[in-house]
Amino acid sequence: MKSYLNTENIQRSEGGVEYHPLIPFLPENAKVLFLGSFPPQRKRWCIDFYYPNFINDHWRIEGEVFFGDRNHFVDVEAKRFKINEIVSFCQDKGIAFYDTSTAIRRLMDNASDKFLEVVEPTDIPALISKLPHLRAIVTTGEKATDTICATLQIPETPKVNTFVTIPQLLNHDSESIILYRLPSSSRAYPLAFTKKAEAYRKMFEHTGLLG
Repeated sequence: MKSYLNTENIQRSEGGVEYHPLIPFLPENAKVLFLGSFPPQRKRWCIDFYYPNFINDHWRIEGEVFFGDRNHFVDVEAKRFKINEIVSFCQDKGIAFYDTSTAIRRLMDNASDKFLEVVEPTDIPALISKLPHLRAIVTTGEKATDTICATLQIPETPKVNTFVTIPQLLNHDSESIILYRLPSSSRAYPLAFTKKAEAYRKMFEHTGLLG
């Protein structure tokens, strides 16, 4: 399987700045692009892919939404996610991933967005240019949402479970792309798993990935 590690960036560290350790995952058929803030520290990874922290429920939520099984993408015994199944599924469905920052400083030794300083925001229009069928950018946290709104000069920041249109971003069919905000899949976010799954289900239905 193709590696999504950016090996050059993993070795890069200048003045406490971390550079993004993964390359963008951009299936050409993608209708949805998840943009987080930045990956957690490598010591917290169980796979070399997006949402790598085993105690983050992103892949459990997608398993529940699409297969009715929160452990569909989970190797329970090994305490890791099934990266081959995840990549194949996302390529088939058209779900893309990257983050809103390509370089950050961690102001504290943890994975909290609250203590991330954005050094280089991502060139989001450059990502969009590679996704001709994109319908929605999805964020699941305040830091990522605020970074996108600042970078693209979006005047209205969407509240959780709502979306706004980004008029300056168009797909190849000249249709506007929306910014859809979901609750965080982090267990630190105070919302029951079932309610998070329902919120994600509604987004996937709205964007046409779930009929």
